[in-house]
Amino acid sequence: MLGITHPLTGLLYEQDGQGNIKVSDGAKWGLFRTDGKWITGEIFECDPQLCGWVGGPKFVNYRLDTSFDKR
Repeated sequence: MLGITHPLTGLLYEQDGQGNIKVSDGAKWGLFRTDGKWITGEIFECDPQLCGWVGGPKFVNYRLDTSFDKR
């Protein structure tokens, strides 16, 4: 899974492959939408900005993309 550890809480934010964010601390977890709304699980609160960042669209940087036509 793609994810990041929150710098203040230490919770792991990961994509679940279905457009949602799984927030976990090892034993407990919660499932949230990309806007931070709770779906299910034992963890009820999350950082909505981090959910959006982890679950948002990924854009290729044209400076790093070798297939970009640089005319």
